[in-house]
Amino acid sequence: MKLSISKHELNEAIQQVAKAASSRPTIPILGGIKIEVTHQGVTLTASDTDISIQSFIPVERDDLVIANVDKPGNVVLPAKFFVEIVKKLPSDNVEIEVGAHFQTLIRSGSTDIQMVGLDPEEFPVLPSIEQNELFQMPGDLLKAMIRQTVLAASVNEQTPILTGVLWSLQDKQLKFVATDRHRLASRIAQAETAADYRFNNVVIAAKTLVELSKLVPDQHGLVDIVVADNQVLFKIGNVLFYTRVLDGTYPDTSKIIPSAFKTELVLDTKKLTDAIDRAYLMSREEKTNIVRLTTMDDGSIEISSSSTELGRVTEQLEPKQFDGEPLKIAFNSKYMLDVLKVIDSEQIFIGFTGAMSPIVIRPTDHSYNTYVILPYRTTN
Repeated sequence: MKLSISKHELNEAIQQVAKAASSRPTIPILGGIKIEVTHQGVTLTASDTDISIQSFIPVERDDLVIANVDKPGNVVLPAKFFVEIVKKLPSDNVEIEVGAHFQTLIRSGSTDIQMVGLDPEEFPVLPSIEQNELFQMPGDLLKAMIRQTVLAASVNEQTPILTGVLWSLQDKQLKFVATDRHRLASRIAQAETAADYRFNNVVIAAKTLVELSKLVPDQHGLVDIVVADNQVLFKIGNVLFYTRVLDGTYPDTSKIIPSAFKTELVLDTKKLTDAIDRAYLMSREEKTNIVRLTTMDDGSIEISSSSTELGRVTEQLEPKQFDGEPLKIAFNSKYMLDVLKVIDSEQIFIGFTGAMSPIVIRPTDHSYNTYVILPYRTTN
């Protein structure tokens, strides 16, 4: 194998695929990036068996020559070193030549690097997915849906299914749900797909979705999504992102969300965020994160927290709207802040059905997002 290629294009593709290379591989090949060179272009692939990412660099794009291929071939190079070295090469052009026993020479400017390559035959084969049924969604919408739900996924590996986000599609409506049993996040959106195309119980690990989100451009460009039995494929331009679906059945969360409330508040999102942020500083010192919300006789609300060593924070807020019964409730301020920071609305609705019942939070200007936080039982 022998070629010369633009350093910028190579570096960009390596950064994309390296996210799938295992940092602590059980076998050395899983810590590598596979490079396949043909006269059409260069394909880079990395896989840790849970996720696989493939990026294709054509030899030409818009009449601009990106790569010159002298001899097709393939090799696997250690990802950790390959990523770092390409980033630091001195010239805009990189030459790569693979000799006997996969010994690889990388040349750029006056720099020569010899790397020990691995046999590409040992590299895992990418999943085979039937691509006859797919749906599309804008990249910026996909990123928003991920950002607004992964916060509620569990980080406890003892219940693997809850470390993921549940995807379902029915009647052209795509829904994401995540819960760690203490809080829940839900987001819906309209999907461009055939009316009869549907699926449910597709659960994708939250950490995988975070990595996917980094690859999706902020623009409105469409992402193709193919859902198979145990794999999901995302096509983002020249990048293919494969992920395994988590095993198991996601719990039914439909009955968790109350529909009627004893107390309803509408608040300025930024003012509430800032007030809880200040209260969180005190509650964090106590290592409880407990913040209290109390409705006052004059129609205002009080946000407070205390620390046995540091003291107490108390803050008054004027709600935009207050309906229903007086209330005193305690909750995890970090959970509330996580929600407030991903709501893209100037005002939020908060519904309460009692001091020990789930707290429901929604934006006021649309109904796409719903959040639920379970309150704390406190002694005072």
